[in-house]
Amino acid sequence: MTALQGKLVLVTGASRGIGAATAEALARSGAHVILVARTASGLEQVEDRIHEAGGSATIAPLDLTDGEAIGKLATAVAERWGQLDILVMNAAMLGTLTPVEHIDPKEYARVLGINLLANQALIAAFDPLLRRAKKADVIGVTSSVGREPRAFWGAYGSSKAAFEILLGAYADETDHTGKLRVTVLDPGATRTRMRELAFPGENPESVKSPEVVAERIVQLLSEERATGARVRVD
Repeated sequence: MTALQGKLVLVTGASRGIGAATAEALARSGAHVILVARTASGLEQVEDRIHEAGGSATIAPLDLTDGEAIGKLATAVAERWGQLDILVMNAAMLGTLTPVEHIDPKEYARVLGINLLANQALIAAFDPLLRRAKKADVIGVTSSVGREPRAFWGAYGSSKAAFEILLGAYADETDHTGKLRVTVLDPGATRTRMRELAFPGENPESVKSPEVVAERIVQLLSEERATGARVRVD
């Protein structure tokens, strides 16, 4: 038995990269994981690996920009399990790295839709289920460019900066409950598809694997920490 045995976790962006690795690590630790992403085939592969390792998971393919779909998922989770113990908001869109004056408005809207608005919709939909848990954790995956402006990263960086402010406000608003903890997680340089798109000439082996971040997330769930804390994985 582990501290996560029987816990219910929802992970977004769970079809690959940090999301997939985190879902598998949490399942190995005894949690039942709800896998969320747009691509059903990718989720099925992660689910298969979890089941083969003796864990349990449920796939929930959906478009996170569809607020109605998020609401329906929350309703389904409430009907089946009654509460949610852990929410890991990992899904994100990089967008084009370009000078601020060249940002495409339509693409920028999609970046904000995934990286910010979808996460607010997730919090709104699942907040009642998190409050029903004896102790609940919300982990939002961010980026260093959300705090340190970098040339050509204006669109993505501003979406992450807004996400961090959103998480900080939610942490303040729920602190009085004494049962809901928010953590802002900066995974640092990690071997993901997004990293490959952003740094095409980089040797993938020169940065850490998603599994390193996943194991750190599992560790975080058992550590004492104030709500609203920002943690970086080096």
